[in-house]
Amino acid sequence: MVDVVVIGAGIMGAAVSRELSKYDLDIVVLDKEHDVSNGTTKANSSIVHAGYDAKEGTLMAKYNVLGSEMFEEICKEIDAPYKRTGSYVLAFSEEERKHVEALYKRGIANGVRELEILEKDEILRREPNISPKVVAALYAGTAAVIGPYEVCIKMMENAAENGVKVELDAEVVKVEKIENGYKTTLKDGRVFESKVVINAAGVYADIINNMVSSKKFKIHPRRGEYFLLDKVEGNLTNSVIFQCPNEMGKGILVAQTVHGNLIVGPTAEDIESRDDVGNTLSALDKIKREAVKSIENINFRNNIRNFSGLRAEADTGDFIIGEAEDAKGFFNIAGTKSPGLSSAPAIGLDVAKMVAEKLQAVKKENFKKNRPQIHFMDLSPEEKAEVIKKDPRYGRVICRCESITEGEIVDVIHRMVGAKTVDGVKKRCRPGTGRCQGGFCGPRVQEILARELGEKLNEIVLDKVGSYILTEETKNA
Repeated sequence: MVDVVVIGAGIMGAAVSRELSKYDLDIVVLDKEHDVSNGTTKANSSIVHAGYDAKEGTLMAKYNVLGSEMFEEICKEIDAPYKRTGSYVLAFSEEERKHVEALYKRGIANGVRELEILEKDEILRREPNISPKVVAALYAGTAAVIGPYEVCIKMMENAAENGVKVELDAEVVKVEKIENGYKTTLKDGRVFESKVVINAAGVYADIINNMVSSKKFKIHPRRGEYFLLDKVEGNLTNSVIFQCPNEMGKGILVAQTVHGNLIVGPTAEDIESRDDVGNTLSALDKIKREAVKSIENINFRNNIRNFSGLRAEADTGDFIIGEAEDAKGFFNIAGTKSPGLSSAPAIGLDVAKMVAEKLQAVKKENFKKNRPQIHFMDLSPEEKAEVIKKDPRYGRVICRCESITEGEIVDVIHRMVGAKTVDGVKKRCRPGTGRCQGGFCGPRVQEILARELGEKLNEIVLDKVGSYILTEETKNA
């Protein structure tokens, strides 16, 4: 029997696992996917919200503000990208100005720092590409952008460095109470017994909870679709630009990503499927129509990628955090729609403390920091020369769009919870994220994976199990 089973290897599972790895505990993370960070964490707006939007007194408000304040330091600790950008909520009428003023008051009540209401001239001085039809805006100086899957992966790496075991392709089909804890059964028949279970299963969290607790809730998947534009569009704004929110969410935003692209979206559509992350023409057309209200000169012909993600909308109207009343030792991290990403560090810390207290766990004296990752193109010429001298593979550029080297690709394959798919490499060091979307570097990444993993070329998959790129041996040239 282990101490803790964590179900879900997205940002919530990673955050709580990393915090728990600071204690002397035996921890196993289970995820049905072929890699960590393959659900909602992989496909969202990548924004650390300031905390003015969530209703006063809710868990959303509490954890958003706390998490936002934690992110910069955590990203430094785990070597993940973070950029403080600030955000604007635009008002295009006097009626919308009232909404902006209400958000300001809510933000102050929530304890958000660096909030101010700006008038048209100051907005356009700071962000000249915003539509001149703007009347006023709420500016939040603490808003930021991150690489969400990079943060998740680095958190899970760090947890694994400190003894956490990560089991992938591990779909949970049953959780049941036993005498001293819980028995978790996987689809492949494996069984894990634990004193504690933490449910961080995203859009599946209600299914897991309802296996053991009579305090049932329902998760409704809400799909959001996006455009990701080339870096030539990234200079249209240095900040996160929101429109006034509505009952379905924060509306269509325009933002520069942490890597310099422009992201535009999302839509908000309630769907039945918990796995449907396809794109629809109607949703993409809606994004185009509404985004230009904020910034008129977005050139959507510079789009390089469309994607969608699912938000976990709970019927409780708030996050569901903590131990189930009627299932002691079973902890939920559920219903974490936006601002879930922003809240993850604070939720992870809080739930880890709850679990550690329940298990009377003690802190480790030898917690290991994350091993730094070489980002070759960020180095000085002297540093590059030194790195290449030690490992010539850093002198071979594989991804021309993002200038990613062979050395970086090999490194992420062999790190803790390392990459074993083409998309796994892409998430960890970015080959394939540029203008050509892997058209040039994809086959080379596949070759490097096969070589480093000792597999045949046609055994390497794109992402999920069975997503083969090649179906048989290719001919020799």
